[in-house]
Order: sequence, then structure tokens, then C-alpha cells
Amino acid sequence: MNISTQRAPWLPIWGGLCASLVGIGLARFAYTPLIPALIDAHWFASSAVVYLGAANLAGYLIGALLGRPLAARWSSRAVLRGMMVLVSLAFLACAWPLSVGWFFGWRLLSGVAGGVIMVLAASAILPHVAAARRGLASGAIFLGIGLGIAGAASLVPWLLGKGLQQTWLGLAALSLLLTLSSWAGWPAEHAHQQAGPVPQPGSVSPAIKVLFGQYALMATALVAPMMFLVDYVSRGLGAGTHAGGVIWGLYGLGAIAGPVIYGLLADHLGARAGIRLVLLAQLIALGVLLGSQDLRLLAAAALLIGSFPPGIVPLALARVHQLVEGHAQQNAIWSRATVSFASFQAIAGYAYSALFAASGGHYATLFAVAAGAVLLALLVDLLLKGEARAMAARA
Repeated sequence: MNISTQRAPWLPIWGGLCASLVGIGLARFAYTPLIPALIDAHWFASSAVVYLGAANLAGYLIGALLGRPLAARWSSRAVLRGMMVLVSLAFLACAWPLSVGWFFGWRLLSGVAGGVIMVLAASAILPHVAAARRGLASGAIFLGIGLGIAGAASLVPWLLGKGLQQTWLGLAALSLLLTLSSWAGWPAEHAHQQAGPVPQPGSVSPAIKVLFGQYALMATALVAPMMFLVDYVSRGLGAGTHAGGVIWGLYGLGAIAGPVIYGLLADHLGARAGIRLVLLAQLIALGVLLGSQDLRLLAAAALLIGSFPPGIVPLALARVHQLVEGHAQQNAIWSRATVSFASFQAIAGYAYSALFAASGGHYATLFAVAAGAVLLALLVDLLLKGEARAMAARA
């Protein structure tokens, strides 16, 4: 372990938080409130703006696939630093809309950086954290995602008051500042982090396969409210943009609280029990969206639903550490889980958009599909429990 992490054990956690804030929190979620401004300023046509938004999700999937090979060629520390610099450069480049291709390329690269960060950040830090505190530590690392969701709702509108180009420049400056502040925090890898056999697909246990399936279903479930909740309140219920903004603010508060609370659940209840509890809570919250138009109930549901996208990351990571021995094997399984999540998140984004258009703008259909994905994730876990009992009986 390097000198800086010996003197300040919180520095690696700060580095991970900054990385998730820059690479995912800002790089992905700051784009959403920029969409109306990009259209109004005639930088691109409305159809192109949506297409450019999807570039980050596509890049995220690519980054999830590239993370481990990049770390094998260089070090995780060097790659993570490079990815944070890349996001800062992408924000800077987006201040000049030279062409759709130019913009798409940089948005794609920012997504690649986010995928690499998701695969490598926790794996680089958690071996330096006591086992009993890893759930809380991973929650703190991925708190950056929640801060990005919440910050996008407040920082971007303030920056837009100074101009669209200035907004991109401001995001670039903030990302670079966070990159520099975390530069010394990344620990060097131990030898056992970089060595060891990588599990082959046939050697993956049924419990790991269930986790992959659950994580993919969670990704499918979280996209619907993330994309349509504010529009549902504002236009679907006719409550107006102010009510929609309040709902999104509560969603953002939930996103800040989620990673730490879910990480504590992993430490105190165990990852599997924590996942069950969270899935049950999300099913209830989605049921509120389907069954009530009371804004007070919807506000409570938004707070709970907002905790889900960033909060499930430390829970899923804790489950990987629970099921898999050895850092190299854990890193390989976590990389595959991230690819599963990224793939289904991207597919779900396009599928929900198509379903929304095909249903004539019927929000309940979208939330029902999301609730079905959560219910299926719960049932898959119960099936694994039943299979384990049957195997024990045969033995």
C-alpha cells in the first residue's frame, strides 16, 4: 500500500467516490437536463439529441468489456486516472458542437470511461478495506452516482443560466478538479489482485448465474421510472413542471442515501437478504406508481425508487464477494455482472421508448413491466433456494 493511503485511509474511498461521480454521475446524468437546452439552442435536431444521449449507454457497455483487459495491460490505478481525465476532456470537447459525429464520439468515450470505472474502482479499493466494512465502503464509493443524479438537477440549471457552452466548460472544470483531488488516493494493487485463474463460463455456480439474472432484471426495472417518472407527474397527471421538479429532487435525495444505506444492509443483514428486502421495497414503490395518483404517496415512492439505481451496486458487489473466493475471480465475476447490467439497461431504454410510443403514451404499462422485472428477480432467488433444498435432499 502506498504512503498516502497509509497516512489517510479515507483517500482511496474519496478516489472511488470522485470516480463514480465523474464517470457515471456527471457523465451520464448531467446530460438529461441539458436536452431541452441543446434543442432550443439548435445545436442539433431533437432526434439527434436523443440519439446522442444513447451514445453514453453504448459506451458504458464497451467500457464494461474493456475494463479488465486495460487493467491487465497497465494498472488499475493508471487506467482509473486516465478514465477520469478522459471524461473531463469529453466535457471540454462537447462545448464545441462541430458535428453530430464529433459529439457522438465524445459522448461514447465518456460512456466507455464510466463502464471502465464501474468495473475497476471498487476492485482497486476494497482489498485495502477490512472485510466487515466493505459494504459501507462500497456504498461510499458509489455514493458518487447518487451525488451526480442529485447534482444534475441543481448544478446544470444554474450553469445554463450562464450559457450552454459555459455549462459544458463548467462540467469539464468540475470533473478535472475532482480528478486532481483524488489523484493521490488510488492504492497500488497487491500481487494477489492481479494474479490467479479466471473462472470459465462452465465453472460459474448456480448462485452466480442467479445474481447475473437478478442484476439484469434490476437494470430493466430501474430504467422505466428513471426515464418517465418526471414526465408522468408533469404531463401524465397534469401536475405541472414544478411538481415534476420536486419529484425529481426527491428521487435525487434517494439516490444520495441509497448507496450508503444499501451498503450497510450488506454489512449487517448479508447481501442476499439485503437484495430481497430492497426488491420487495421496490415492488411496493412501483405498486404505488400503478395504484395511486396522490402526489404525497408518489413523492414517498420517488424517494424510495431513487435509492435503487446507485444502491444496488454495493449490494450486488457484496454478493459477488460472498459467493466467490480470491480477488482475481471476484474481479472477473464483477466485470461480467456489470456487462449484464449494462446490456439490459441499454436494451431496456430502447424497449421502453418503443413500448411508450406503441401504447399511445400509457405510463402504467411501463411501470407494470418494471414491477414485473422486480417480481421475477424475487422469484428467481426463491427458485435457487428451492434447488438448493432439492440438491441437499438428494445428497
